[in-house]
Amino acid sequence: MRFASPFCRALSLEPHSNLFGLPNMTGLVRSILGMGNPLLDVSAVIDGKFLEKYGLDKNNQILAEDKHEPMYKEMAGLSGVEYIPGGATQNSIRIAQWMLQVAGATSYMGCVGKDEFGTKMRETATKDGVNVQYMVDPDTATGTCAVCVSKDGSRSLVANLAAANNYKASHLEEKDNFALLEQARIIYSAGFFLTASPESMLIAAKHAAANNKIYCVNISAPFLLLVPPFKKSFTEVMPYVDFIFGNEDEAAVFAESEGWKTRNITEIASKIASLPKENGARGRTVVITQGAEPTVVASQGKVIVVPVIMLPKEKVVDTNGAGDAFVGGFLSQLVVGKDVQECCRAGNFAAHVVIQRSGCTFPEKPTGFTWA
Repeated sequence: MRFASPFCRALSLEPHSNLFGLPNMTGLVRSILGMGNPLLDVSAVIDGKFLEKYGLDKNNQILAEDKHEPMYKEMAGLSGVEYIPGGATQNSIRIAQWMLQVAGATSYMGCVGKDEFGTKMRETATKDGVNVQYMVDPDTATGTCAVCVSKDGSRSLVANLAAANNYKASHLEEKDNFALLEQARIIYSAGFFLTASPESMLIAAKHAAANNKIYCVNISAPFLLLVPPFKKSFTEVMPYVDFIFGNEDEAAVFAESEGWKTRNITEIASKIASLPKENGARGRTVVITQGAEPTVVASQGKVIVVPVIMLPKEKVVDTNGAGDAFVGGFLSQLVVGKDVQECCRAGNFAAHVVIQRSGCTFPEKPTGFTWA
């Protein structure tokens, strides 16, 4: 079973191929807009004692508390520490840009400080081809995220949002920035952005529904569903969501937050897909990744599973950014009207590349990916 894609017609894009097997990329400039929390990843390999010291769990994401403040300085002194432009949404947008290889196909908004870290992130994303439109807070430092990588490749993320938490909807509403929203065919935000500017997410989501565009979100982390103010914001955005991404743990917590008794991923995905939706022109598609297990996709009363690309454990370097990479790859195909199997294939390819590297990084070209 294949889910046919109505998005070519809705987006006025034709995914026909040229003589080299690549799709016609006409009209892709500024076609994808990401809005999120830009963070500089401080990445280092740590041991179990480090996790215990700061009360961290593997494969979890949290916001920094006072007790975590010394952690960043300690990581800076570790051997092999790396500084990598990050933030979940920015990662996905950079990956989508990398897959498409069309300068300016993607745009990104978020808030940074007026400092070296913010400048470095802008330079890196711009070099990647992303149209970066940061809001700059001159009084607050650029946000950072501690990426604590265990020797088995698992990671624990601790985000100190700093300037990222100060994004204002007024920046989105500026003429040139709102024009990016109007030009975009797909708008994407990781759920983390709800901690900074739920107002901006609602503006974008309502715009997408009113103009028959595709609005996508990521569950991102269990705490967003368990902390009442964040859950409230998530619930307000959900009616406008066309595509929602998450992993199996996040799906289980979603079910718990809704009072559903099941922990069956297929059932949960189907229930999320059937939640009330504002734009009736298309059904909601739910995409749940499960690490090395097949990805579950639910839409319009149907469920399919898509196998991942298997990789020997010894080749896994860092799973940080794998989920973000999957979303970026997925969006790169969605914007040219591919069906969900092709979107997942591209997502799997991107994630497969990223987990063999440190952080959410990638080679110059997506060599090895063949466009269908």
